[in-house]
Amino acid sequence: MTRPSGAAPSDGPGARTVVLVRHGETPLTEVGAFSGGGVAGPSLTTRGRTQAARAADATFRIGKDLWPDLARPAAVVASPAARTLETAVAVGRRTGQPVRTDARFDECDFGEWEGLAADRVAEGWPAELEAWATSGTHRAPGGESLAEVADRAWAGLADVVVGATVVVTHLVAIRSMVGRALDAPPSSWRLLRVPPCSLTVLRLRPGGTGGPGIVAVEVAAVGHPTDR
Repeated sequence: MTRPSGAAPSDGPGARTVVLVRHGETPLTEVGAFSGGGVAGPSLTTRGRTQAARAADATFRIGKDLWPDLARPAAVVASPAARTLETAVAVGRRTGQPVRTDARFDECDFGEWEGLAADRVAEGWPAELEAWATSGTHRAPGGESLAEVADRAWAGLADVVVGATVVVTHLVAIRSMVGRALDAPPSSWRLLRVPPCSLTVLRLRPGGTGGPGIVAVEVAAVGHPTDR
């Protein structure tokens, strides 16, 4: 029998679902600047608020006409950044769930690159940027590596995901969790495309070696065609 979202036949009691939602667009998203964790960061733009409303509508449809074989989301968790909280509030309002925060889902700490446009970072730190992006294990100056982001975010999933949970988070954080779920090398995580307010679904089941008590068994994504 074909399952609507490609769910694995081994799904059974104890299966859990996490819906990773990237925040909406901010002024720094528009210019491709590094906007990291550990700071409140910018708020959503008008376009970003529209994206958040669309993501909230899509999340509300999970378990109905969108991924009908999945459980309806029963909890909403967000990183403490302004942009994720604003997006999460839209999701929570639409799904009827309160929003709680967890700093383990913060964006990568970009250290000295915080707030800088990508071309400025490429000009000032060419070797460091290349190593950070292509190795996945090299730290940004004064900041984190992709692998370090994965360690804390994956541990967060083990604690917060019960049943079906929405986690509103960031580009690098989502790349790291999906990469870890697929057991892909950190050097390849940068290839994952995660548009603003896209939804990425991970199906989890107890046990395994993919993380503390959980292993990903399904990945799917819904993006917005106009957000390229």
